[in-house]
Amino acid sequence: MQIPDIHLETERLLLRLPQSGDFDAYAQAYADADVTRHLGGPMPRAAAWRKFLQGPGAWVIQGFAMFSVVEKSSGDWIGSIGPWQPDGWPGHEIGWVLVQTAWGKGYAVEAATAAIDWALDHLGWDDFIHCVDPGNTASQNVARRLGSVVLRRTHMPAPFEDHVVDVWGQTRAQWRAHKHEEKSGC
Repeated sequence: MQIPDIHLETERLLLRLPQSGDFDAYAQAYADADVTRHLGGPMPRAAAWRKFLQGPGAWVIQGFAMFSVVEKSSGDWIGSIGPWQPDGWPGHEIGWVLVQTAWGKGYAVEAATAAIDWALDHLGWDDFIHCVDPGNTASQNVARRLGSVVLRRTHMPAPFEDHVVDVWGQTRAQWRAHKHEEKSGC
């Protein structure tokens, strides 16, 4: 299967498919205890490589996966954001992980907005979720800013069945209404 050449642009960010040149920054992010606190903890470079390869593999097999997020002003890889749904996942997820230097700048909401629009328009999703660790206040705030609400609490699928998450989400109609409210300043 041919992987499509997809590029989404926001005011400050470029979302594109992962490239081999992204890996060093990816490995550094996944070695960071603060970045991975709610993602299972830091991992060595060899394990990060295997995780990194899941993205391109999902693009080939499923036709979607998280995008690499690049800061336009610097050209730096700053994270992964986008659609994600491994087998057994609790729904169509739009997830995110950003390097620490990108925290607090609104990048997660900016990139997730583009990814949500793309998933709804190109994948035909009627709803989407975000799996958020109950202790991850920053991700809860991102989900809230996106207009999502807690739908339920659940255990993740194996091999992460001991990990409990809050499943945030909304429907396509709720997302469209949220974006309309954002535009009109309501």
